[in-house]
Amino acid sequence: MMISRQFESTVRQTLLQVPAVVLLGPRQVGKTTLARTLAKGWPGGAVYLDLERPADRLRLDDADTYLRAQQGKLVILDEIHRAPGVFEILRGIIDDNRQAGIQSGQFLLLGSAALDLMRQSSETLAGRVAYIDLAPLSIGEAAAAGIADSTLWLRGGFPDSLLAADDTRSLDWRRDFIRSYLERDVPMFAPRLPAVTIGRLWTMLAHNQGGVLNQARIASALGIANPTIDRYIDLLVDLQLVRRLRPWGGNLGKRLVKSPKVYVRDSGLLHGLLELETVNDLLGHPVCGHSFEGHCIDNLIQAAGKRHVPYFYRTHVGAEIDLVLEKGGKPEIAIEVKRSMAPSPDKGFSVACDDLQIAQRYLVYPGLERIPLRHGAQAIGLQALAEILAQA
Repeated sequence: MMISRQFESTVRQTLLQVPAVVLLGPRQVGKTTLARTLAKGWPGGAVYLDLERPADRLRLDDADTYLRAQQGKLVILDEIHRAPGVFEILRGIIDDNRQAGIQSGQFLLLGSAALDLMRQSSETLAGRVAYIDLAPLSIGEAAAAGIADSTLWLRGGFPDSLLAADDTRSLDWRRDFIRSYLERDVPMFAPRLPAVTIGRLWTMLAHNQGGVLNQARIASALGIANPTIDRYIDLLVDLQLVRRLRPWGGNLGKRLVKSPKVYVRDSGLLHGLLELETVNDLLGHPVCGHSFEGHCIDNLIQAAGKRHVPYFYRTHVGAEIDLVLEKGGKPEIAIEVKRSMAPSPDKGFSVACDDLQIAQRYLVYPGLERIPLRHGAQAIGLQALAEILAQA
């Protein structure tokens, strides 16, 4: 079963505007499938190179000659981190093509390590490249394929996990995915960091899903220095496996929580780390509410896109908003998440919304009906709110 990705049109339109696009996302999230789909119908044709294959890397032994010979085609370079020296060559080709009047649609670069790739490419391709993050399948994409949100929540948005024949096979796929990241990707992207310790940290973050980061406690549990935790979490964030949600820090004259909240981004990977196979396993686990919260937050941030900057808000006296979406430097939308069919906002949510003077107040719950609530809030389903944010 092939699920249509909403990102396809975004990538296509961006390629028509700039010479090169860097498509970023975790391994197995669907970057290659999307690129091959684009290649099939690309005007002038396309060339696809997987730089994990020795035969394809050999073609780039004389990269300048080979890539110039593909003039007029879309050149797709998968696993581009395997050939970092290519960026400088791309700059020369793009600049020469500009002189010849060719302004767009030349290169599509696929990679997994966001910060590393952005650093390499921005140093050499500044003004010539656009970046697009490809996230796991969203609630809208799953719904369009007839997949229930409960299945997406349990299995996560990686296509092979979501579309597995049953929950057991889905969990097996996620176990293998986690193991391959720890055995292969961590040593490749961060050879000096111990993969076993990264795995223990990843599991600790899963048990503390959505909690405010307490680096001292984690450092003590892992037996490593406090500052080292930052480097380890940076790697998981860079690989787009963990989200570090920053606290809103405006000057309101109140004592605000200043540490970030941390989420395992994909709910399926969260459940894989915790060995939760079925919905019943999940519903009976202490992480259940925080798992649903993380599932909603990741989908809503994805729907809001680059138009909004996400934060959470919490004071030391209990006023709290799970997700604040800021636009133009002003908090615009407040979102609370509750896994309850009889949702009611906490008093601290209303106080926090008043603190930030936010009029758009939503409470996301598992139902479909929109329900007016006190203090100007509205209960709403995840998919419905994601559709609103996509248009905001």
